[in-house]
Amino acid sequence: MQPGPKNQITDIKGLRVGNTSDHRLRSGVTALVCDVDNTASVHVMGGAPGSRETDLLAPQNTVQGVNAFVLSGGSSFGLDAASGAQSVLREKKRGFEIRGHHIPIVPSAILFDLINGGDKDWGETNPYHALGAEAVETASADFELGSVGAGVGALIGGPDAGLKGGLGSASTRLANGATVGALVAVNAMGAATVGESEHFWAAPFELDDEFGGLGIADVPSAESHKLRVKFQDEQAQGANTTIAVIATDAKLDKSQCQRLAVAAHDGFARALWPVHTPMDGDLIFSLSTGGAGVEPGLQEQIELSAVAASTMSRAIARAVYCARTADGDVFPTWAKAFNRD
Repeated sequence: MQPGPKNQITDIKGLRVGNTSDHRLRSGVTALVCDVDNTASVHVMGGAPGSRETDLLAPQNTVQGVNAFVLSGGSSFGLDAASGAQSVLREKKRGFEIRGHHIPIVPSAILFDLINGGDKDWGETNPYHALGAEAVETASADFELGSVGAGVGALIGGPDAGLKGGLGSASTRLANGATVGALVAVNAMGAATVGESEHFWAAPFELDDEFGGLGIADVPSAESHKLRVKFQDEQAQGANTTIAVIATDAKLDKSQCQRLAVAAHDGFARALWPVHTPMDGDLIFSLSTGGAGVEPGLQEQIELSAVAASTMSRAIARAVYCARTADGDVFPTWAKAFNRD
């Protein structure tokens, strides 16, 4: 297996990513803009999700594809980011057209970052509408990882009370010419590192030393099984969530797309411990552009599912690895905690 040229979801032609970051707010928005026809779905496994327009992505429902996905901080307030994104796309005459009216399809999901030290006293004007609009306007094939976009205020479990999370992405090229890409905002209750060590749970899947090349942790079993959850004495329901997009340029129908999202949740389980808890809102959107011209048979679908999981694991580790220190941080970055900065 090899990553794509950028090792990001935008290695899939027709996809762009925009990040808008408000460092005073300590929150932000990430938009994945789809410039090509696609098929899309979703699978939710967390116990406390926050989302918009996910029902239409069920295989039995009419709408096949989307114009964008929005990942946002801000808890339920962040759902307004999709309205901003939708407004921009409407002006560009993108979306489902009915008698001259354009209705962009913009499913979205949010994570909880209200207690990360940022100034959330925004008054009567919800800032996420503007952040969502800007994320779409600035979307590009090249984008940063770590403490940007929806990952600005993300926090995860880890040594002591926790570490900074972030925004991650990764890609994988398959032998049949198809590409799988992942985009993820990591704000989990669980940890991305094993016990008290600096080693990532996702280490077995690492390619080209993309998150430090530290290898697999050598720690006692009892140590690796010990939970390192975020806010250990403040386990508020809904204060965590990992939200993501898994995409491929293989040609999938809507039910196969949903199966891809199901498989990608295995990547959450291989990169975070614990995960899919009652206090996480874990959700994965899925997308197929068909641009590679590959229609996978059953055996290829099995490989595609496995690669979706490994690519998502790598993206999660990269999110934490790329996080950067800022004044007033509640938790340290991985690099600072383990003297790697």
